[in-house]
Amino acid sequence: MSHDQSWADELPCAITVCDAKGTIVSMNNASVQTFRNEGGAALIGSNVLDCHPEPSRTQLRDMLRDGTENLYTIEKSGRKKLICQYPWFKDGQYAGHVEISIVLPENLPHFKRD
Repeated sequence: MSHDQSWADELPCAITVCDAKGTIVSMNNASVQTFRNEGGAALIGSNVLDCHPEPSRTQLRDMLRDGTENLYTIEKSGRKKLICQYPWFKDGQYAGHVEISIVLPENLPHFKRD
């Protein structure tokens, strides 16, 4: 089975992937654009911990150690974003984290379906 990841390149959300040590191993086009002022695609191969100030760095270090997830919203440059940081696995073993950053529309619909 082919595992072509090119489908992620044109998604409108930023996807950044690091290995279990925090080394950035992949960025889709939106991620490269989002972090262009910090180096863009040149960030691949660098450590994600170096990209975060405290206290975020300590929290991320703990997430890498424990394989835990983290979800939150932020507002930056007038845009609200959902940030999802999830552990990813290869052959059942913790392999690192993926961060997905989604810009949320100002009037995001909410549906209760229970």
